[in-house]
Amino acid sequence: VSVHGFAEAIRAYRVIFPDSESQLIKLAQNLVIKHFEITEQRVKRRISSTNFLGALRAIWDDVLLMDGVLSEAALSNFSLEVTHATVKKYVASTFTYLLQDISDALLKVKVSPKEAAEEHPLQVALEASKKTVLQGSMDVLLDFRQLVDDELGLLVKLRAFIIDWVQEGFQDFFRSLDSCFLLLSGRKNSSSQDQGFSEGALGEKVLAGLVLVLAQLSEIAASFSSGGARGHENGHVFVPGEICQLFQLGGEKLLHHYINIRTRRVSTLLRKRFTTPNWVKHKEPREVHMFVDLFLQELKAVDSEVKQILPEGLLRKHQRSDSNGSTNSSRSNALLDDKMSRSNTQKARSQLLETHLAKLFKQKVEIFTKVEYTQESVETTIVKLCLKSLQEYVRLQTFNRSGFQQIQLDIHFLRTLLKENIEAEEAIDFLLDEVIVAASERCLDPIPLEPPILDKLVQ
Repeated sequence: VSVHGFAEAIRAYRVIFPDSESQLIKLAQNLVIKHFEITEQRVKRRISSTNFLGALRAIWDDVLLMDGVLSEAALSNFSLEVTHATVKKYVASTFTYLLQDISDALLKVKVSPKEAAEEHPLQVALEASKKTVLQGSMDVLLDFRQLVDDELGLLVKLRAFIIDWVQEGFQDFFRSLDSCFLLLSGRKNSSSQDQGFSEGALGEKVLAGLVLVLAQLSEIAASFSSGGARGHENGHVFVPGEICQLFQLGGEKLLHHYINIRTRRVSTLLRKRFTTPNWVKHKEPREVHMFVDLFLQELKAVDSEVKQILPEGLLRKHQRSDSNGSTNSSRSNALLDDKMSRSNTQKARSQLLETHLAKLFKQKVEIFTKVEYTQESVETTIVKLCLKSLQEYVRLQTFNRSGFQQIQLDIHFLRTLLKENIEAEEAIDFLLDEVIVAASERCLDPIPLEPPILDKLVQ
């Protein structure tokens, strides 16, 4: 219907039918309501701020036109009430679509075999996710800024309300985003254990990226702190500190969840290793067991992931240039010479006893420290947990002399490699010693291999 024609019809009706005012007011209000209903339908299907502003301008022009011929209807005030609800729905809808965009982007992050061939697949996934979150948030802010800055009569009167709606919306949006991350990592809303593992499979691949995204979001949160119309005492506004704390806690949960996922994989490997053979009838060790290689492969995968995502710590350990060469070349000469000097069985056995007794007098070693957002901290924590798990599996078995010597050989091989590539040497040494001691306690005849034999088998 042409609003111009409608306005002319109102003018004519008022002349011909003086008593038609109440009916005309109702007709005019219904027309305004229909305009807003159409706009709200467009908002549900997603509409840009430019198009939304265009729709509001068209409505306002029609309202002013009808006000000229039917001032008694007070359509300006009537429109303001309807606009209040429509703009609020637009703000809420915009945040909903932003959250959906981010969720969709993260669900697409899967490291397929083809993508795994890339040099840095996780880094690529992280950058794509960051762009969706950060650019999406900034685009939303710019859209809302258009509403706040516009001089349209309807919006000028709602400016203070819009600021409050945006701030409340961002507060709720970041809470929902935190829940979304936890859900995608498999930590939340699992109706069963199996469902939790299936959701966790996605989390395992994108988790490191999510950790960094959370950190980035904590930074942007501080930039959304300008005040609204109502202030804190009159309702919820955006509180950067609360959001930063929320994401800090969420980030810590996800970081620990990543560590648990990786540790659980190694624990499964260890369980198969220690429950399969008959340790009481174990044959004399000829070489380092294959589980050590598999264990090191898991650590290599962790190393690859954290290097793509997390920053180095302040005290990055110097890596030996020949650490990727032969096992023999990677061992410390000092350590080798020290062990070579003890060449008889009695001394080796005495050393084992000394190691056991030393635990009673040794200064307390701080094994588990707070996990930091650094490559070294995450890798070291995973290694510590895996060694602790190894110790527990050893305690559940009973070994003959050869079985005990196999454990001794495996730990001898691991010791130098781990110490060269992992921080916290003292803690790693302590945990490795604990494994040997646990094996000796569960052994029927704990006579260790002499160091020269260990070195020869390792070579």
